[in-house]
Amino acid sequence: MKRPIVITMGDPTGVGPEIIMKAWLEGQLSTGQRPMIVAGDGAVLQRAASIFGAEVTVEALEDGVSEALASHRLVCGERSLLLKNLSQLPAANLVYGAPDLACGQAMIRYIEWACDRCLSGEVAAMVTAPVNKQALRAAGCEAPGHTELLAARCGVEKVVMMLAGCRLRVCLVTTHLPYSAVPAALSPEEILATVQISDAALRRYFALESPRLAVLALNPHAGEGGQFGDEEQRLITPAIEAARQQGIDASGPHSADALFHFAVQGAYDAVICMYHDQGLIPLKLLHFDDGVNVTLGLPIIRTSVDHGTAYDLAGSGRASEKSLLAAVALADQMAS
Repeated sequence: MKRPIVITMGDPTGVGPEIIMKAWLEGQLSTGQRPMIVAGDGAVLQRAASIFGAEVTVEALEDGVSEALASHRLVCGERSLLLKNLSQLPAANLVYGAPDLACGQAMIRYIEWACDRCLSGEVAAMVTAPVNKQALRAAGCEAPGHTELLAARCGVEKVVMMLAGCRLRVCLVTTHLPYSAVPAALSPEEILATVQISDAALRRYFALESPRLAVLALNPHAGEGGQFGDEEQRLITPAIEAARQQGIDASGPHSADALFHFAVQGAYDAVICMYHDQGLIPLKLLHFDDGVNVTLGLPIIRTSVDHGTAYDLAGSGRASEKSLLAAVALADQMAS
């Protein structure tokens, strides 16, 4: 049997628990070859199952079972799902959209346990449900989110956020910054590192012998020869030239208003974007329900849903499970 994939439950008061249970109850949460283990809370998952009218029991596993990583399993009829029970939250008292300190601590525990199992080689990959960044900080986590927490735990300084769908992949040089801070955060070194990490990951995990990378400009019309800014000349072009000298198929700087048309037609394998919304607007236009967040540059495989905790939907059962299923499928593909 292949090594399992771990799914972290995310914010107990967000949509993470219910999209996991929705996918599982509908028989969709399986790659067909890899066992699935949820790192989370049995009582919270039971509450999530009740949203869909399902009765789920949590059973302790005996020592010595083949799925030794799990401590419990969820059972609904003839269907069962392995569970690593890492918290004992008072599920009935939790308020959707209002994670308390214990919830924040639990979110960190789920992530760290899954990351450590990946680092040890016990599991093939981890898939993360969304967390609340304020709750993480309140619980003592200095990292602003999943990506930074995982990078620190893996001892990696530079990682790249890639959002992927079947029609488009975007890789970000900068991520969660105010737009006004983006130009100062760019440098030839940062752009080159993003290109290098993206190229290496696409070769290793996506079976691309020579990935075609389109590097975007920062300014309209790629700066129009310096009329609309000189970041292209000072920062982006030197990075592209350095990448090409290393044998990387990088081109640009491309004007962002036109490039995505060609990328979606298959002219490029990924687009290197200078800031968050430059990449995520076209990605979510095409892949709002089935986009996947992938952290490149880690020594482990980590994919995630490409949405947040969706407090406006939490508890309603209306949140889509498609991004979760896409994240599981991509993690399995990358591990294979």
